[in-house]
Amino acid sequence: MSENTINLYTDGACSGNPGPGGWGALLRWNGHEKELSGGEKDTTNNRMEMTAVIEGLKAIKKPGARVHIHTDSKYVMDGVTKWLEGWKAKGWKTAAKKPVKNEDLWKEIDSLIRLHTVDFTWVKGHAGHPENEYVDKLAVAAIPRS
Repeated sequence: MSENTINLYTDGACSGNPGPGGWGALLRWNGHEKELSGGEKDTTNNRMEMTAVIEGLKAIKKPGARVHIHTDSKYVMDGVTKWLEGWKAKGWKTAAKKPVKNEDLWKEIDSLIRLHTVDFTWVKGHAGHPENEYVDKLAVAAIPRS
């Protein structure tokens, strides 16, 4: 990976699905790190996975960055790399002509990835990947406790 590449590690977590949830993101670039996290009282795991990507991308201030996103969410990775263009072409409908779930977040991800050169790597969750374990801890710690 080039030193000009920003590595973005993301994860989401939910206590119940739906239920309270949290997300975590870690950005690494050229020896610098920035961690982000947050939560919502009533959400789903998929929405938290997506929010981690959104907030990580929002934290990148320079347009045109090369961003490598590491996620344990096949939903997020496949959504961007396999389904997004088709959903847009079909007016945000699935192949079964049903509304796309989480359309609001997909539209936000779509607008953010267009600002940069983005690619994805899927990592197996809870399998000892150090950065994935770290962002998982950020996400779990951010789950609202009420």
